[in-house]
Amino acid sequence: MSADEEWTRRIRGLRANASRRSHQELNDAPDLDAGDPIELANQYRDLLRRHPQITVLGGCCGTDHRHIQSISKACRRASMSG
Repeated sequence: MSADEEWTRRIRGLRANASRRSHQELNDAPDLDAGDPIELANQYRDLLRRHPQITVLGGCCGTDHRHIQSISKACRRASMSG
């Protein structure tokens, strides 16, 4: 997604899955894949740098307090650095 496209300026929030599994894989899995909290946080940070209008960040499938804490730290540093 390019930050230059006008429609992207309307995006204000994101709730990504922590898991990299597809919807079908998550549906069929006997367990919930938690993914990598640091990787997810860094992906959020990179998106926030390109789309600073985003103010609501959260998580969905597989996300827990570790992910939210990592996202908070990564994105706070990104917003403080410009």
